[in-house]
Amino acid sequence: MATDPIRGLASDDTREAAANALVALGAEAVEPLVRELADGDSPVGPRQIREVLQRIGSGALEGLWQGFRSAPAEASRSRLGYAFSSFGPAALDHYRTALASNEPFIRAAAVEGVRGCDEAGRTALPSVLPLLADPDPEIARKAQFLLVHHGQEVVPLLQDIRRRGPGRLRARALTVLADIGGEAALSAADVAAVERLIRIRLRDDRPTGIWACWNHWIAVPSGDQAGVMAALGLTGPRPATFKLAHEVIDSDGHCHDDSAYSRVFVTPELDGWTLVLGAWCSPCHEERSADVLRLCTELSARYGQAQAYYWGGQGDGSAWLVAERGAVVRRYCESGEADDELLTLGEPLAFEREHRTKVGLRPEWDPAQESEEDEDTWTHEAYEMAPDIARTLGVSPLALEPAIGPDTPSRGTGVIALTPYAAAHGVPPGAYGI
Repeated sequence: MATDPIRGLASDDTREAAANALVALGAEAVEPLVRELADGDSPVGPRQIREVLQRIGSGALEGLWQGFRSAPAEASRSRLGYAFSSFGPAALDHYRTALASNEPFIRAAAVEGVRGCDEAGRTALPSVLPLLADPDPEIARKAQFLLVHHGQEVVPLLQDIRRRGPGRLRARALTVLADIGGEAALSAADVAAVERLIRIRLRDDRPTGIWACWNHWIAVPSGDQAGVMAALGLTGPRPATFKLAHEVIDSDGHCHDDSAYSRVFVTPELDGWTLVLGAWCSPCHEERSADVLRLCTELSARYGQAQAYYWGGQGDGSAWLVAERGAVVRRYCESGEADDELLTLGEPLAFEREHRTKVGLRPEWDPAQESEEDEDTWTHEAYEMAPDIARTLGVSPLALEPAIGPDTPSRGTGVIALTPYAAAHGVPPGAYGI
């Protein structure tokens, strides 16, 4: 057949007519379409060719499969793989075959294909399980993501692997189970094994600075970890390494519901301070600001001081709350939200006044004398100020120089504890490093 109809797919003006003509040709059009798809320099996009092949039907799928398996070049494999993996449920039998291929690029496309089948793809999941141990780590990651996507449907399969093997799949099966259902999806033996590993790692665990997308923490100048937890209403403490704690807090911070507030990390005593980390500690979030204000006020009445901070690791602003001897000294927020100014309480801290002078501003706020440029300057400076204030007044948990580290004086063991939100909203599932 002439190649003009195929090239006609490249133009908006001729695409519909060209596609109809090619579909009318049926099986006769498949080989040249696959050849065009394999051409990395073709002006015709792979999506346009794939749509025509889908309309032609099962005969086209077989031709596409043969072309994909024999594709010699990376560019050809990429275009053919895209079309093959997005063919949908009609290609499930081919996907099952491809999952066992010796070629990594074919296995990778097959995983993507099963993923694109949504609910229909569940029948192929037993064939995906062996890829958890794929020698190509990217394929193993894709298989893991696919299984997590299907959730509870695959839990019995994974639990059976944990009980019976094969051994090469057991470690990754545990990770997927934790990602899907958290501790509830694990057997008692697996929970005990994880707890044992944590105890072993804790022997050599040393303080490390945290780095999360959104960092929130409460700081209390005391080593009374148990007393701080009791005052905050925290329960169910379980020992945790700094690595585990950092991963839990960062992961929970990405939750989009109230389960983000279900857990915190309570550090061991660090240079005379106990820090409580997690979104629940936010001094500025609408959901938490009033309660954190109350809690810090109460903590300061007992321990002399209490502070709460927010710092966005992606340039998302800062907030600080300082309470002393049962009274709020200062609360301030610069996070780009319209209601930031409503959070302001108390007079500027000495650090704030000194920093204003340092950048050429008057040490005291005076709206009548401040220009718009002055306001912008201060906003820019205040966005990054929380870590500096925390270090000036005590200790910061952030991985910013100077940061807490292996040489920071430390006493006790850090714990992951549950907040009052845990009972109502549960704890987010997840697999974390230890």
